[in-house]
Amino acid sequence: MTVKAPLIAILDDEPEIRRMLQDALEEAGFRCAAYGRATEFEAALNRVTPDVCLVDLGLPDRDGLAVVHRLALESGAAIIIISGRAQVQDRVTGLELGADDYIIKPFDPAEVVARVRARLRKGRGAAERVAQVAQFAGWTAYFDRYVLVDQSGVEVPFSHAEGEVLRLFLEAPKRLISRAQMQTSLGGAAGESFDRAMDVRISRLRTKLGEDPKNPLLIKTIYGAGYIFLGDVVWG
Repeated sequence: MTVKAPLIAILDDEPEIRRMLQDALEEAGFRCAAYGRATEFEAALNRVTPDVCLVDLGLPDRDGLAVVHRLALESGAAIIIISGRAQVQDRVTGLELGADDYIIKPFDPAEVVARVRARLRKGRGAAERVAQVAQFAGWTAYFDRYVLVDQSGVEVPFSHAEGEVLRLFLEAPKRLISRAQMQTSLGGAAGESFDRAMDVRISRLRTKLGEDPKNPLLIKTIYGAGYIFLGDVVWG
């Protein structure tokens, strides 16, 4: 049986950029689907399931950040923002809303190809290292469906980006995970924007797990050092 190459979806309103990215990615062996408007991109998601989505923020028919946020909540695809917005706050907001990476225009297509490959390697590595279901503290995390299920059967969805952080904790329970280790494992440039994005993702995970923000029992902050996940974890 032939294994299909990963599918990369490109959402950018500039035809030249779409062609440039599609040519570079197809030359690297990927399949591509390119869209110029958010409406046609979102309609296509009912028919295709991309492995990685490249999303421009300056779209003619919708705020690109809203597209990123919806993708993070509803799709298991990795999300890479491609944008001319170079301010730190723009990068922080994109990462906070669920993007996995942020590339500033103008860029070299080879860099985009490298970032896509790196993101796919992380996804494959996680799938190979552990099973897709983990149980802890009355919760069951389904990483294939991006959902948490409590003891009563209530489902709480989590984003791809939140899932990366949760998996990192569940793979190393009761061990200190430093900011540097998080940056190495999850990728992205170290610095204020990465730290703030991690703070937001951890805060959202605590909320979804019903943690008291003033006294969390599962994800503990060790000030100046990092985080420790205190629950017992069973993979299966």
